[in-house]
This record gives sequence, C-alpha cells and structure tokens, in this order.
Amino acid sequence: RNSSNTMALAPSTANKKEVVCIFGTGDFGRALGQKLIQSGYRVVFGSRSTKLSSLIPAGAEVLSHAEAAQRAAIIIVAVQRQHYSFLLPLAEALQGKVLVDISNNLKIDQYPESNAQHLAQLLPAAKVVKAFNTVSAWALQSGTLDASRQVFVCGDDMEAKRLVMDLVRALGLTPLDQGSLLAAREIENYPLQLFPSWRFPILLSLGLTIFFFLYCLALDVIYPYVYQKKDLSFLIAVSIPNEVCPVLALMLLGLVYVPGVLAAILQLWRGTKYRRFPGWLDRWMLCRKQLGLVALAFASVHVLYTLVTPIRSYVKWRASSQAVSQALSNTTQPLNTTNAWLSDSYLALGILGFFLFVLLGITSLPSVSNSVNWREFRFVQSKLGYLTLVLCTAHTMVYGGKWFLVPSSYKWYLPPIYMLSLIIPCAVLVIKFVLIFPCLDKPLTQIRQGWERNPRYSE
Repeated sequence: RNSSNTMALAPSTANKKEVVCIFGTGDFGRALGQKLIQSGYRVVFGSRSTKLSSLIPAGAEVLSHAEAAQRAAIIIVAVQRQHYSFLLPLAEALQGKVLVDISNNLKIDQYPESNAQHLAQLLPAAKVVKAFNTVSAWALQSGTLDASRQVFVCGDDMEAKRLVMDLVRALGLTPLDQGSLLAAREIENYPLQLFPSWRFPILLSLGLTIFFFLYCLALDVIYPYVYQKKDLSFLIAVSIPNEVCPVLALMLLGLVYVPGVLAAILQLWRGTKYRRFPGWLDRWMLCRKQLGLVALAFASVHVLYTLVTPIRSYVKWRASSQAVSQALSNTTQPLNTTNAWLSDSYLALGILGFFLFVLLGITSLPSVSNSVNWREFRFVQSKLGYLTLVLCTAHTMVYGGKWFLVPSSYKWYLPPIYMLSLIIPCAVLVIKFVLIFPCLDKPLTQIRQGWERNPRYSE
C-alpha cells in the first residue's frame, strides 16, 4: 500500500511551529486556521483589512496579503475563483511558494479548466496543489468525523504535494494522492455530485414503484368497482403499498445477482477473464450495493406494514363478521392444518429471509466490510446472498402458490403482482443452479484464476 495514502499514527513533530498562511477569512479559512493552531502550527491570515476581528481564531495574526505571503512557504488560498485577481500583484512574493487551492464551483464543469489549473496559469512561478475542497468547515470544527477524513490531493510538483500531504496528516486527516494537477477537475466536481452511484437504483425503483402501484390499483380497486360496484379505495393506504413493497424488494434483490450470472456466462463464452465487460454491465455491477440497500428499504417497509395489519379497521371488521356469521349459523370452522402449515411456513421463510437481508445490508457498510477479509465478505454477499434470495423467493411462492391455477386470480387476464415478482429471482436461481454443475463450475473457476481458452484475448 502506498504510504502516502496511509494516515500517520501520530502527527509528525518535525513540521510543528511552521508558519502557514491563509488568504481569506471566511468560514472555511477560519475553521482551517483554528485546526492548524490546535495542531501546533503558527497561522497568519492575509486580508485586505488588518484589523483583528473577534472571528479570527485566537493565536493567529492578521497581516496584509504581501506581508502574510512573505512569512510562510505554504499559502492556502481560501477564496473563490472570481477573486483570484488580487494575487496578480503578489506574483513576485509568491514565486516558489506552495499555493493550496481549496475552492469549489457552483456546478459541475463550470469552467473550461479547473480552478487549480487556472490558478497555476495566473501564477506559473508558484507551485499549485489542489486539496481540502472535499472537507467542510463543519467537519473541521466538529472534530473531522470519519465520513470527512479523506482529503484528495493533486499537483504537478512532488515536493509541494508532499508538504501538503504532511500538513493534512498533521490535522488528523487522510490524504489521498490523485496524481497531477489534471485530476483537479474531477476533484472539484466530486463535492457537487448528488449520490452519483445511487441515481440508477433510485430511478429504477421509482419507475417500478409507479408501474406496480398503478398495476395494483387497476386490479384491486378499479376492477372491483367496475364489475362489482365495490368501493375499495381505502386499500390505497396500506394494502396496495404492502403488495408493492415486497414485490420491489424481491425484484431488486434479484437484480443484484443478475449481473453476476451474466458475467459468468460471458466469461465462459469468451474463455477468458481479460476482456472487458460491456459498459452497461460494468455500471450495473458497480451499483449492486445500492440496489441491495434500496431492496432492503422496501423489505423493511413491508415488515412495518405487515405488523400493523391486525389493528386495521378492515381486518377487524372481517374477523368480527366471520365470528358473527358462525355464531348465527351455530357452526364452527375446523382448523385446516394444510393452511396452517402454509401460513407458518410463509411467515418463517419471510422472517429468515429478512434476517439474512439485514445481515447483507450490515456487512455492506464500510465500517463493517473493512473489518473482514475478502473471503469472508464474499461468503456473506455471495453464498448468504443467494440463500437470502432463495428464502425470499420461497416466501413469495408459498404465499401465492395456491392461486397460480385459479382463473379468478387473473383479473382482466393479468397475473397477480406477486407472480411478476418471481420472474427475475427464479430466472437468476435457475441459471445459478446450472452454473454450479461441475462441467461449468470447474472451467469457470479456472478462467477466473487466469486460464484462457485462447490466449490472444489477453492482449
């Protein structure tokens, strides 16, 4: 592992008492100055006004830009790009200095070049390094929480970059070397991205939710109203969501494992692992974690809806009506042990499936996945993952299996919603079952270990 990407166990004392200059007295500049002072550095603020404000951290000096630049070898530019012009008269004083650009933009790719590259063009004699733009002032003030410890660093001068990375470590943060200053564009775009790896799972889930909600609405509310003149619109509040949520949970869980079996088929067909998968398959594989977590969210909502079922007015009314009907007819309905077995099996499979579902979600968290080795992580996500898919699929099949061949279940000749939810999981399980046959599993294992049917594909 590159030592530059590993946070030191303790900040180096060699750089303590060095002077660091900060241009800009905004929220981030003040927060960074306070953190530097706490880490043992002397901080000088360069400002248009040299009056000491109560907002400036105690122990820091406030000087003019020119005086502050002469005092330090590392200068942090905590101003926006549109204000870089004030640096031009300081070009001579900044010659050979390390300028740390921490700016961000208002939108992705706002300018033709990154802010750091623009700064390097304005001051070619300075050594520009991009850093700190992914850390917020709040994170610095609150003690740099785990989620905000990583600091992306890039620059063309290796020595300047090393000095900045040492500074990052001294603050208790983790520097990640991203290479030359060309990477600054990507680093500046990073804070502006809104859940990029979640976009496809969320859009897919939203589309499926709308489709299945309308599907259930047509079968459970509109159909009875048209043909039986029954107003069952109250089912929209609980019953229909409690049908849609488990269906989406099962389908999305199946979609988590579809790219894996497709990749296996492609590798068997090509006879090598060294050819890239199609772009769509690569992107699909990269968002499997997010698909699984969205599926877990739907499964959790399904559990909550199920728990409130006994207190619903409709359920209470139906139970009391049956009791009154039996009392008036002076009959009792004997226990159907077959139905009892099916009901208990359905509940048991659901409980076990949801338990493993939660376990998969927990192990996908970075704090947990980082504490297990690759073999343990793969065992949970693959072996237990397929077991979860089997249990959840069986849970659905036991629930609705008795209605598969009942013509009245097909309103408007459309299958019940749970039948649609079984298509993807059953297809995945069938293909996976075939792939574990020795005649396919053995060559697939060899291919994944580096064997090639035709070595020319490794070029």
